[in-house]
Amino acid sequence: MARPSKPLISRAAAVAASIEIIDSEGLDAFSLPRLAKHIGVRAPSLYHHFSDKSEILEAVARQIAGAGNLPRRKPGPDWPEFFVTLSMNLRRSILKHRNAAPILLQYLPRDLLIGTYEDTARFLEESGVPAHLHVQILDGMERLTLGAVLTEAMRKPSTKSTIFPNVDPESQPLLSKALGANEMTSRQLFEEMIRSFLHGVVRNENIAITEAAPSGNVKLSAN
Repeated sequence: MARPSKPLISRAAAVAASIEIIDSEGLDAFSLPRLAKHIGVRAPSLYHHFSDKSEILEAVARQIAGAGNLPRRKPGPDWPEFFVTLSMNLRRSILKHRNAAPILLQYLPRDLLIGTYEDTARFLEESGVPAHLHVQILDGMERLTLGAVLTEAMRKPSTKSTIFPNVDPESQPLLSKALGANEMTSRQLFEEMIRSFLHGVVRNENIAITEAAPSGNVKLSAN
């Protein structure tokens, strides 16, 4: 397809417009002609920046995921809170664009955050976390965060009482009782899930250290 001699729009503007369309009209409404019309250009203008629709959707996934946007926290014994904040930031960004959740499932490659992985590995090292735990933490955080958030994004927003929808008090009395006793929102449950995973890694490591050195004088901190 022929391209104009000069780009009429920027790559960033095209990505932002794509997100606007998907947010307001849904993913099914998105197409190159629809995008071109939205920003007031002809479809060939888009080919200055993108080879096809898939490349645009990958850029949308990268934008929403916010690659490289790390929390400002110094390395130290409270290092798990760095990852809690990182996960909460990603959750907030994805839930702001619920219609784009299927894009993230398809177009969020494992190496998208490779720069972030290196930075977070350095953060762990400077926090005194042993290198043999880094992959467990990074892989676990990615799987846990993306899995939980994308699942939540593809459901309707819930309240404390509708975290498990359509619960029948008569046939499911224990689950109904549990929902009534729950005091956490979906956001708070997610936050504590991330925190529990990280402190579980610390606990298991401390158990291993204690078994290897009965004096128990050396432990991995995670306040």
